[in-house]
Amino acid sequence: MSTTHKVTSADGTTIAYDRHTPTGGSQGTVILVGGAFSYRMFPKMVELAQVLAAEYGLTVVNYDRRGRGDSGDTPGRYDAAQEIDDLAALVAAEGGSAALFGWSSGAVLALRAAASRQIPGITRVVAFEPPFVVDRTRHVPPSDLTATLHQLVADNRRGQTVRYFMTKAMGLPALFVGLMRITPMWSKLTAVANSIPHDWAVMAEHMRGEPLDPSDWVSVQVPVLVLCGGRSDGLLRTAARAAGAALPDARHIEIAKLSHNPNVQLLAPPAGEFLTTQSTPTV
Repeated sequence: MSTTHKVTSADGTTIAYDRHTPTGGSQGTVILVGGAFSYRMFPKMVELAQVLAAEYGLTVVNYDRRGRGDSGDTPGRYDAAQEIDDLAALVAAEGGSAALFGWSSGAVLALRAAASRQIPGITRVVAFEPPFVVDRTRHVPPSDLTATLHQLVADNRRGQTVRYFMTKAMGLPALFVGLMRITPMWSKLTAVANSIPHDWAVMAEHMRGEPLDPSDWVSVQVPVLVLCGGRSDGLLRTAARAAGAALPDARHIEIAKLSHNPNVQLLAPPAGEFLTTQSTPTV
């Protein structure tokens, strides 16, 4: 069963979310933290919420990050601390205790929330393919990306914002991004384009082509499961291994046949097992 709710963050921003409640007793609460361009009605997010509730007995909170869907925004103000406050409000609204499942930039947001020590109710974190850029063997975003991205959003140039972020921040080939313009997905991407500076605020300092510093993550004092797909880009697989090594209490698992656009039936089992047991799953 799914019900829709709203909570108010520390700065007054309204955050909308769906609560997926399992049949029978709950095995705990997990909050899904989507990545760039994701929102709570994104099909993969809905499917993951449904599977974790139905098959693992979890109460699942699937929310719109600020600037997306039915949540409010603070145009021109982009700070990871705001989104950590959003998570704090969600955890408080759901009883004061929850695990986090983050996907892509949402995985980094989940880890930063745990590292902040501002939300003592975080119990564990699943980080699916956090897009850290830990060396210069592949794409590294340009140093002027922040200024350019903010100007594009201020000018409401949504299509160009999507193209710029995908090619310059994510490193996708320009031809691939160009072809996306003729797909039904393009309108969904442009609809949330102006929220992208929030993702960049979370990610910018961790995409400079520098190794992760374990001292930056020593305050993450909860168990973490770092997942990646065997079919994902090498940058993401490298990032996942680096995160597993840098975090104090982490296990890294690579799932064969999985990609960054994941098959939920492959992604959910290790996540669900980790979230509902004291042992770390194997695949």
